[in-house]
Amino acid sequence: MEKPIRNLDTCYFRAKRDGKWESLCFTDLTEEEQKEVTSGKSAEWLQSLCLYLADRVRAIGDEFDIIGETE
Repeated sequence: MEKPIRNLDTCYFRAKRDGKWESLCFTDLTEEEQKEVTSGKSAEWLQSLCLYLADRVRAIGDEFDIIGETE
């Protein structure tokens, strides 16, 4: 079953699906596609992506008042 496209992180990458190129958010890519777009990137680029995604997760949590489980 295919996962729905959610456009949550607004960090778009091009991916070819069903013979057509699409712009998809990093979190909407398959694990294989994520590995492909991050392959060969510098440590600085990867750090930038991680910091950006962390900011988006925080913003989503703030917007919807989501708090993870605590011990």
